[in-house]
Amino acid sequence: MKKLSARRRHPLAALVVLLLALAATGGLYAAFAPADKAQADVAAQSLAIDEGKKLFAVGCSSCHGLNGQGSSDGPSLVGVGSAAVDFQVGTGRMPAQQPGAQVPRKKTIYSQAEIDQLAAFVSSLGPGPVTPTEEQFTSTNPEDISKGGELFRTNCAQCHNFAGQGGALTKGKYAPSLEGVDAKHIYEAMQTGPQNMPSFPDTTMPEEQKKQIVAFVRHTTNDEPNPGGLTLGSLGPVTEGLFGWIFGLGTLIAVAIWVAAHTTKAKKS
Repeated sequence: MKKLSARRRHPLAALVVLLLALAATGGLYAAFAPADKAQADVAAQSLAIDEGKKLFAVGCSSCHGLNGQGSSDGPSLVGVGSAAVDFQVGTGRMPAQQPGAQVPRKKTIYSQAEIDQLAAFVSSLGPGPVTPTEEQFTSTNPEDISKGGELFRTNCAQCHNFAGQGGALTKGKYAPSLEGVDAKHIYEAMQTGPQNMPSFPDTTMPEEQKKQIVAFVRHTTNDEPNPGGLTLGSLGPVTEGLFGWIFGLGTLIAVAIWVAAHTTKAKKS
């Protein structure tokens, strides 16, 4: 009887065995599932690079070389990063239609999926600025507009005008208008410094400040009616003053002549 009672299982033994089995299953899943996901991500990235290489060979290699090494017709793309590709191709500047002092913005010829594939291939050539996420360039804080305005006037207004309407530079170059430019592309331009623009990496201008500048530009160049009335191109007080002198003074002179011509003395003569 003592031997039988010693061999008798505890009523909770089955529950303990079940819990241990579940824990082991969870441990196996935790051990192998992340590896499977990582392998899937690597496979998807490799596929994007392969597809991007094909697109690059057709649309970009004639100027930038088959491996992005550059040529006499185009610079090297090693190390420019996915942000530069997303900006240049996403704004239609690349592929360029013809050489010139500056490549203008135009209608895009690639879909966003194709742009991402091109960016994946160029990124594989060397590390560089990464395409930002929506959280990086989207602001929900109203105070960011005023802070961004201060930063814009300090770092950007010299070329782009204080209201982001653009301006002329030297030798046929120009700072383009920022009206209608996507928020992501404004952020990427600060990351990569396209054409004549200097770059503002996070070490020079933190991510939060770039986000604030984007908020100011989007607020200033939106399609809402201007509370001040006619903007006159938002070119500043010189333009507004010339408008006042030319049209305002011209109108006063015309009215004075009309009044003088309709006086009694003028009618008698």
